[in-house]
Amino acid sequence: MSHQPQNEPGPRLKTIAWSVSALAVLAILLVKQSWLGGASLNDPRAAPRNIAARGELSAGEKSTIALFREASPSVVHITAIAVQRDLFTLNLYQIPEGTGSGFIWDNSGNIITNFHVIQNADAAQVTLADQSNWKARRVGVAPDKDLAVLRIDAPANKLRAIPVGTSKDLQVGQSVFAIGNPFGLDQSLTTGVISALGREIESVTRRPIQGVIQTDAAINPGNSGGPLLDSAGRLIGVNTAIYSPSGASAGIGFAIPVDTVNRIVPELIRSGKVTRPGMGIQIAEDQIAERLGVTGVLVVEVVQGSAAAKAGLRPTRREASGRVRLGDVITAIDGKKIESPNELFLILERYKVGDSVNVTLVREGKTVQAKVTLEAVQ
Repeated sequence: MSHQPQNEPGPRLKTIAWSVSALAVLAILLVKQSWLGGASLNDPRAAPRNIAARGELSAGEKSTIALFREASPSVVHITAIAVQRDLFTLNLYQIPEGTGSGFIWDNSGNIITNFHVIQNADAAQVTLADQSNWKARRVGVAPDKDLAVLRIDAPANKLRAIPVGTSKDLQVGQSVFAIGNPFGLDQSLTTGVISALGREIESVTRRPIQGVIQTDAAINPGNSGGPLLDSAGRLIGVNTAIYSPSGASAGIGFAIPVDTVNRIVPELIRSGKVTRPGMGIQIAEDQIAERLGVTGVLVVEVVQGSAAAKAGLRPTRREASGRVRLGDVITAIDGKKIESPNELFLILERYKVGDSVNVTLVREGKTVQAKVTLEAVQ
């Protein structure tokens, strides 16, 4: 007598399974046939519908269109380029490193963008609104403010400088317009309002940028370095960052205020760099100071011959025994309390090279005063 294997379904179960499968296939075919419709749904008399009259554009729409037409010739597309050498042929070749936006500053060919757009570039190409391409040279950069100036040798008749406004009288709620090249898409316009003023963001050098404009106008990758405009079409900021976990616009964008731009850019054009007032010291990072229980700014090194050295500031030292002797801790400048490096940077920005400041220090547990004449530092 033969025995059927325990794992093998019986003939009756096989028949049922095949029947279920056949019914499923039939059901799918019927659904597809119903979806495709067939010739019975076609109408040979079908024709385009009549176009409904639109009427006049609203005053707001006309104003936005006019603003874009006027401002867009001043906006450029920037391609950062990396130069690499082939290991076998030793030939040099160029690879696009990234893209961003920028705008024409003057008829000398100076182009403004973010520093982070060209930070890792060996070269750059600027595409104007008329789609002409121009090799760019780096004039100067201000990494602490995320600003850079490039120059192209385009004729003056191709260079429409953007109108410059001011950021000191901006108000939350006023309309703003961003033009740029998000995701490499040429000349895109987004609109919104000023959501907040006086924000602070961190530059690529970890230094704070103050007075930043927050807007809900969509700022996406590729918008960096493009202009933020007011309703008069004037430059009021340089789009520089978005706050978004996904990297796409989430309604929180930031722009460097134009008053900062208008102060930094001429200096970059004149000398290629920004000199800021300082004391000639190296300081400990927040984490180190916190670990040591220091409240204030710990002086790690004092540059020989610097303003700080002349004023007698003391650096941190390791003694012969191996014990670390902490240097001076800066706790105030001209009576203004300081608890972190950021606060020190922001206070020093209010002064000019050559100004004298009274520095309050904690030295070996005692409070002392020092007078420091600020010098130019990079």
